[in-house]
Amino acid sequence: MQLKKILSLSHALTFPTQSTTGPVGYGICQVGGSGVVMACYGTAGFIWGATLGATAPASIIACNSAFGACQAACAAVFLVPTP
Repeated sequence: MQLKKILSLSHALTFPTQSTTGPVGYGICQVGGSGVVMACYGTAGFIWGATLGATAPASIIACNSAFGACQAACAAVFLVPTP
């Protein structure tokens, strides 16, 4: 029984549990991505949130694509366990 406790403690110290960053990390990521996309739109001479539809210039399409990639990364921050 004593050996089992020692092995269990050894395992706990050797292989720490994983955690997720959760809502705080996700929120920080969202704020960062939103700031970057606002700067991207501003540099292109547009306002973020205005809908251009099919007439959007290539610069806005690039901003939207980058923002989509950022949002996907934020989802990974929220969902993937980190050591």
